[in-house]
Amino acid sequence: MERRERENQSRSIDDSDEVMTGFRSIDDDEVMTSHSNQFEAISSFPDQSELDRFAAVANKAADAAGEAIRKYFRKPFDIIDKEDSRKPLFGTLIALLHKGKPVLGIIDQPILRERWIGISGRRTVMNGQEVSTRSCAKLSQAYLYTTSPHHFSEDGEVAFARVGFKVKAQLYGCDCYAYALLALGCVDIVMDFGLEPFDFLALIPVVEGAGGVTTDWKGHQLQWDPTSHSSEGFTVLAAGDKELHQQAVDSLQWT
Repeated sequence: MERRERENQSRSIDDSDEVMTGFRSIDDDEVMTSHSNQFEAISSFPDQSELDRFAAVANKAADAAGEAIRKYFRKPFDIIDKEDSRKPLFGTLIALLHKGKPVLGIIDQPILRERWIGISGRRTVMNGQEVSTRSCAKLSQAYLYTTSPHHFSEDGEVAFARVGFKVKAQLYGCDCYAYALLALGCVDIVMDFGLEPFDFLALIPVVEGAGGVTTDWKGHQLQWDPTSHSSEGFTVLAAGDKELHQQAVDSLQWT
């Protein structure tokens, strides 16, 4: 009797997983007999229909997170954490990786109800409308965003200054929302230092799908290798214009 109840509970959990993820559960025999086929499927790049399925799941996750956040912001100020600045410029980030490279990214700003979706091979959309970065060929004309150079290492702050002194304007704050503004064509460069993978992986498909470029400060492609990690985190340089991005890399002189 107890065994049957445990089996029913297990079956119920498996059925629930199938509904939430869109994939059915498989038993041990299937794992053994189709191991090579599964490995091949994992190794191959997801096709557009698979990306659409992942995007649908990610959208539901962003909806749920957004609703929870909006409930928090509707609380009276006298019953919330007094250390919370209440600044609504933040976002929920969701990414899908293939072999360490992000192929789908979502930036969701739940207070403003703005959502950017970037999918490899497609144009980035914001609330269903295609968006694009703006052209800006010179650093002297560029608007640059960073969270805060005071979060950088000493060497990082010096390198940032080599770019910051050349741009038209330096803007601070916004965190991930700055990258969303870049994809929307409102700013030209975003730079950050010491980021973790969960801070930037979702941003890459959004920026690049809008026509921008995203690399580290050396101009190398950003991806995540879980077997290696720098104690200082990752550097991120995003620009809406390819030529402008190269000027920023040259000015950083990051080694």
